[in-house]
Amino acid sequence: MSDTPAPTRFDTLLNSMVLKDGTYQTTVGPDWMQGRTLYGGISSALCLHATRLAFPDLPPLRSALIAFAGPSAGDVHIRPTILRQGKSAAFVTADLSSEAGFGVHATFCFGASRVSTKRQVLLDMPSLPSPDEVYRPKPKDRVLPHFTDHFDMRVAKGGLPLSGAPDADICWWLKALDSHEDFAEATLLALADAPPPAALSLFDSFTPLSTMTWMVDFLADDLSSPDGWHAAHLKSEAIADGYSAQNSYVWASDGKPLLACRQTIALFG
Repeated sequence: MSDTPAPTRFDTLLNSMVLKDGTYQTTVGPDWMQGRTLYGGISSALCLHATRLAFPDLPPLRSALIAFAGPSAGDVHIRPTILRQGKSAAFVTADLSSEAGFGVHATFCFGASRVSTKRQVLLDMPSLPSPDEVYRPKPKDRVLPHFTDHFDMRVAKGGLPLSGAPDADICWWLKALDSHEDFAEATLLALADAPPPAALSLFDSFTPLSTMTWMVDFLADDLSSPDGWHAAHLKSEAIADGYSAQNSYVWASDGKPLLACRQTIALFG
């Protein structure tokens, strides 16, 4: 009989968070791990959820700036702190520590909606085959990280990870498999970090890597997608000296822009 704990659904994990001794706490199982740490999307989502629990009247999330200072695993403790709250905007930090030590520092910017006299969105979704026309890749020399079981991720355009492609420019179809509409913000934050960095397409064998910083702008109040699928475009614009600078965008399946992201990734190969 296996001693491996049963996987924990995304929404179940968020619902398990409790306030104790001044911090928001939960236990995250190995099914959310990437190597020796929680993958960045789930630790970011936990920080956001703790912030929403601590300050339930905050307006919609507009931007997140996240620093992954160290690995996180097991029992996590999150302490949200309001930096400033005005009439329409609020800045909140959330620090995550675990049995592995200090792990994540997140800064969230929340802002109420207001009427805009001008509207311009210059982020057209790329033309892609449908999710049914593409497939979920399997790395050729290692198993997928455990957390990927919580997502359906299919390469829609560009070189596959670990394919030795000539450029680091890739499009995905992404879907969360075990979330709930009550956690739309946190789900989208977790989903956006689920695919591997575009830089992996350049390599023909696995190379260790780690996200250092991540900036995410939320572009819409309504974060829903008609069929649960989301299109994502990841492009590494500079790779040198052991680091990759990556831009990425996420759309609802009907073409509505949802996220614009910027990421710094350490490459160990």
